[in-house]
Amino acid sequence: MTTANKLTIMRIALIPVFLVVLYLDFAGARWWALGIFIVACLTDFADGYIARHYNQITNFGKFMDPLADKMLVMAAMCYFVECGQMPGWCLAIVLLREFAGRVIAAAWSGKVKTASTMVCLCLMLVFQSNLLNVVCIAVIVATTMYSGIEYFAKNLDVFKEAD
Repeated sequence: MTTANKLTIMRIALIPVFLVVLYLDFAGARWWALGIFIVACLTDFADGYIARHYNQITNFGKFMDPLADKMLVMAAMCYFVECGQMPGWCLAIVLLREFAGRVIAAAWSGKVKTASTMVCLCLMLVFQSNLLNVVCIAVIVATTMYSGIEYFAKNLDVFKEAD
């Protein structure tokens, strides 16, 4: 197993740790959860760099890396919906975008969406501010919608095959 793939698996393994820390709700739990979330996010950037730089691109990585990103982001967003920091419709928009269609190489807009969503979720973990939540939700929805439109535009052939 490649180093890049090990980092992807580590990101997946950190998801339940992140959630358990949040739900234990002890003093400083959000700070610990933030640290775990940041480490998990950094593995996303590290595994991609390592895979490309050291020629460790595998079919497993092509499939699991974006899936691990989705799992991490969705876990955090589910928590925020449950605790009232995020409306369910925001999660629904992201879910519909993320799980619609086939796996293809990430476009620039998809990378921006993932990075900005991860940053916004970090901010929401640290600051429990209604104004910041609104701004973060707007950024998440806007980048998700833009990358979704781009995704569907690039995959029109799938719809043409349905005829």
